[in-house]
Amino acid sequence: MARVVRVLGWGGQRFVETHLGWNRGTIRQGERELQSGVDKPDQFHDRGRRHTTVLFPTILEDLKDIVRPQSQTDPSFKSTRIYTPLTAGEIRRRLWKRPGYNGPDLPELPCERTIRTLLVQAGIHLKRVAKTKPLKKIPETDAIFREVHRVNAEADADPEQLRLSLDCKTGVKIGAFSRGGRSRQERSAWDHDFKPEAKLVPFGIFLPETNENFFYFTKGKVTADFMVDCLEKLWARLLMRCPNMKTLVINADNGPESSGRRRQWLKRLVAFAEDKGVIVELAYYPPYHSKYNPVERCWGVLENHWRGELLDSVQKTLGLARSMTYNGVCPVVELIRKMYRSGVTLSKEAMCKVEARLVRKPGLEKWFITIAPQRIERDLG
Repeated sequence: MARVVRVLGWGGQRFVETHLGWNRGTIRQGERELQSGVDKPDQFHDRGRRHTTVLFPTILEDLKDIVRPQSQTDPSFKSTRIYTPLTAGEIRRRLWKRPGYNGPDLPELPCERTIRTLLVQAGIHLKRVAKTKPLKKIPETDAIFREVHRVNAEADADPEQLRLSLDCKTGVKIGAFSRGGRSRQERSAWDHDFKPEAKLVPFGIFLPETNENFFYFTKGKVTADFMVDCLEKLWARLLMRCPNMKTLVINADNGPESSGRRRQWLKRLVAFAEDKGVIVELAYYPPYHSKYNPVERCWGVLENHWRGELLDSVQKTLGLARSMTYNGVCPVVELIRKMYRSGVTLSKEAMCKVEARLVRKPGLEKWFITIAPQRIERDLG
């Protein structure tokens, strides 16, 4: 700017100020730099208050890590938002205990109001009508949550452990039925939801560390045999994610087909652990708290993804499921054509042999079970 003014000569500063909008103070600073030959450093970027995400670059991810173990999805699956019972003040106190946020040489921790703003940016919202009160709360609920959080944290931190979450969703009616969604296209649905052409039941396996989803649809019932067969289908992919896997941690919600007392489920898992040579550790969420199971968040995304469509064919339903994304990752979708028989169980004598292979946590026997192959049991012994 100073060089241009010198070329213009007398009256150059007034000319560029009037016609180009240049500032005379900046021009004179340039003149001094030309005369001295030394550039004066610009302090413009040091002005004002710096954003919290600049002072703490990882604060959004750290907030998610704090909230994630105690967050829940919308029980009605009408939104993809994640809700948490933690207050901003409690989250701030937990954040202060983390390394990198408390020290004499570190910036001051943001206030509660800023924490609330950051939570919204991270996709964690307040709830208009709080549906966090469970229908029932058993005496062991708090102890179960503490143990679930401990097991999950150890699994996520250990490279030799892989954690997955599994559950099934309510069956989806195939036909021209309205699902309560909206669409910009002209669509008409049946005025009654009777006699669907088919019914698909989705079963999901979710990897929390990589945000990967694997959906298995069936026209029959989701039984214990169905779930373990899906787990065996997925085994090769799981080994790719964790080549040195020694322990497989399974989060579930103690449903009827996968509970800690379901005989066929436990029998198949014992055989699975023996065949794959891996320790299987079951960590269940408390009764009436299934919404905290990580895979439940995927069902909310799926329901909102196809809510405005007419699921009038099996192929369209599977295609819409494949086009869904959760945290930028599309699921792997497969239709299982085999029909499974429900009600398969074991005799008391056979169950005694299976029970001998199970290690239940004292006091929480129904919710925390460890199954080790016999050769690993001998090594531990």
